[in-house]
Amino acid sequence: MKHYEYQTSGVCSKAIVFDIDDQQQVHNAQFIGGCPGNTVGVSLLSEGHKASELINMLKDVKCGYKNTSCPAQFAIALSQAIGEEI
Repeated sequence: MKHYEYQTSGVCSKAIVFDIDDQQQVHNAQFIGGCPGNTVGVSLLSEGHKASELINMLKDVKCGYKNTSCPAQFAIALSQAIGEEI
């Protein structure tokens, strides 16, 4: 299992930490900062899912008037971790 830390941009959370196993399943995701209800929810829902599935679900999520969101930043972090371009 590999551990990753991603510094976010344009959102309230400052970073996202997570692990990816050999089958590219996501584990132990945590958002540092941000809206706890949303970020804890995304973390719990992502557990055990394939990174590529999460990327497809989360990449276009927007937060209000912003062009990105914590879930979209997670998609970027995951794509970098597995080498998949979004």
